[in-house]
Order: sequence, then C-alpha cells, then structure tokens
Amino acid sequence: MKIENELDILGKESVVASQEIKSLGKKEKNELLNAIIETLKNDKDQILEANKLDIEVSQDKLSNAMLDRLMLDDERFESIIESIKNVITLEDPTGNILFTNERPNGMIVERVSVPLGVIGIIYESRPNVTIDATVLCLKAGNSVILRGGSECFNTNTAMVNSMQKAIQSKSVSKNIVQYVNTTDRVAVDYMLSKMEKYIDVIVPRGGKGLVKKVQDTAKIPVIGHLDGICHIYVDETSDPDLASKIVENAKLRRTGICGAAETVLIDEKCIDSHLGKIIETLIEGGCEVRGDSICMKFSDKVNAANEIDWETEYLDAIISIKIVKDVDEAIDHIAKYGSGHTESIISENKINVEKFLNSVGSAIVMHNASTQFADGGEFGLGAEIGIATGKLHARGPVGLEGLTTYKYIVRGSGQVRP
Repeated sequence: MKIENELDILGKESVVASQEIKSLGKKEKNELLNAIIETLKNDKDQILEANKLDIEVSQDKLSNAMLDRLMLDDERFESIIESIKNVITLEDPTGNILFTNERPNGMIVERVSVPLGVIGIIYESRPNVTIDATVLCLKAGNSVILRGGSECFNTNTAMVNSMQKAIQSKSVSKNIVQYVNTTDRVAVDYMLSKMEKYIDVIVPRGGKGLVKKVQDTAKIPVIGHLDGICHIYVDETSDPDLASKIVENAKLRRTGICGAAETVLIDEKCIDSHLGKIIETLIEGGCEVRGDSICMKFSDKVNAANEIDWETEYLDAIISIKIVKDVDEAIDHIAKYGSGHTESIISENKINVEKFLNSVGSAIVMHNASTQFADGGEFGLGAEIGIATGKLHARGPVGLEGLTTYKYIVRGSGQVRP
C-alpha cells in the first residue's frame, strides 16, 4: 500500500480516536497515564536496548550534540517516568468555564476549554518527546500522530508499542496514539500538505532545517519555534560571581538545547569587574569565546566575532560576547538579532530589570536566572510539547493549556433575535 494511503487511514483512525478520548473524564485519562507508566517500566529493558541500537547506527552520522539528544539511559528514563507522574497531578485543562455572561434577554453565554482534536508531532532525535508529547496530548483530550526521526526509529517504535499496549489494557482504542511507521520523508511532506482534514495542529520538534520545512510547507496551523538564539544581559549592578555562575550554566549545562545561551551582552560600565571572570569561567569550562573588538582587546583568549555570530544558534560550546552601552542597547540588540525564545537580565537595578522584562518581546524573559530553565517541567507545567515563539495561541513552554482551544456554549430558552 502506498504511504499516502496508509497515512489517510491513520488520519481517519486518529479523528475517530479523538472523539473517544474527548469523552473520557479526568479520572479515566489519569488511569491511562498510570497504565502507561507501569507498562513503560515493565518494557524498560527492551526500550533501552532499542536505543542502544539507534546509537550504534547513528554513531558516525550525528554530531556529539545530536547523539546526546538521542541517548536514553537509566537516569533519563526515570526522568521521563517522573514527568508523566507530574502531568497526572495537574488539573485537567478541558471543560473549564473561562468566561460566562448572562445577557439581558436571558441567554447564558459561556466560553469553555476544549481539546484541539488531532495533533501531529514531527520531531528529531529526542526519545523523551515521544512520551512527553503523547502524555500531554492525552491529558488534554487529544489524539496524537507521531513522526519521529529515522535516527530514533527503534526507540520510538518500542515506546509507542509499549504505550499502545497500556492503552488497550484500559479498553480504549490504541489509535489515540499513532506512529508513522516509515522513515521515508514523503510521509512528512504528505502530513504537512495533504492531511489538513485530519490533523488540527502540527508541532515540530527538532533542528532549524526541520522547523523551517514545517513552517514553509504546512497547510495546518503550527506551534513551534525556528531558532533558540538566547541572550543574557549583564548589568553593572550585578554581582560578578553570580553573573559568571549564571552565564556558565546558561551556556554549558547542556549546549545542544534550545534554551542554551548563545550571546552575552555586557554593560560597558562593568567590563573591569565582570568581563574577565566571565571569559575565564567559560574557557575553563571548555567553551570557545567569540567577542567584539573591545573583548578582544581585553583578553587574547577571545576570538573575533562577526555579524554572523550575533544571529547564530551554535548548539555547541561556543558563545559570543558583545559590550553594550546600557540596557537600552541590549534591548535593541535582542530585538534585531533575537529569535523570540528566551532572554535573561542579571541585575540588581529595579528600573533596568522592569524595563528589560517589559520591553523585550520574547516568549520567555528572566531575571537573575539561567536561560536553561526555559522548560515546561521547570515552569511547573509538567512536561512540555515544545516551546513556541509565535504571538498567537500558545507561547513559551507549551503545556496542557496550549493543547486546548475553546468554544462558546450558549444556553437559551426560546430567544429569537429581533
């Protein structure tokens, strides 16, 4: 059977399944998630073996950063289980009355939160996305179609098989979680351009190439972000040790994630007190530092930065540093080069802090904190399905609420409009 025909069948099944899960109550959905936890734990050895096979196949094909994203070990597996437990504790985002108004003619108007329907997830490398995306979609009352990258095919297949087994054990259709069982890229093109009658929203998770392809091709609404060019502005009033610690963590904790800092902007008034320590800490941590002319004059350990560096998401142990006049110039730089993801200000100046937090237009803006906290779990949302930098619908870490929409329910008693 042609891939296109298989996907049409899969789409139709997902639409039917979305009606089934939409009818489940909070208790029933949580029972599904608990069943998924137990089955995943029982199938842990098979899942980890499948991941080892993916790592072996990809060893010479992927960068170290991509291999790190792909790798699943005991610690990361337990983190996945904990993320499911966290989602179970969260309030059900559907069926909530968001607005109510009794009209003069006696009609009652309510705005009620409802599931989106069928959500398509197209992603690369990270096996945790398979679980996080599924769990969030189910809790929010949606069915999900997963299309993972070829480099993680064996791991994803093992995880989906495990989840479907858990779902069936609760007498619910396994089609609420579907996996596109091919690595052929024709499947991605067809999902994006020909399945709008089945899929309500597409969420891309992966590198810039994947996300750009999705945004350029999709005939379906997209939730996601293209780049993670995250900035830290170091204000003159900040403590040098604190600033150095935050910058180091924001860059080097995990260099391959979208919340990793890529550019540091330093107030010219604190060059002597802050710049040397920040550069030294980064270099000692194994990071290449690229700086403007002022930074290069300050330290011979800094390589020259150019215009391209300010607009680059390195996803590696590389960072660019620029000296700015003040908070206003930092805000202007972020407006010009930023991707709308995450920015942080390190400062004790309340006026500058509030100006930065209110003026920077990114989806996530922080004060005295590492940009690596840009994560749904860290924000108390449970797991996240991704981070969105658009200005419509969901923004920032997309958790349960971002996977719902709303409709108006109007209750009348025979009213007609004059």
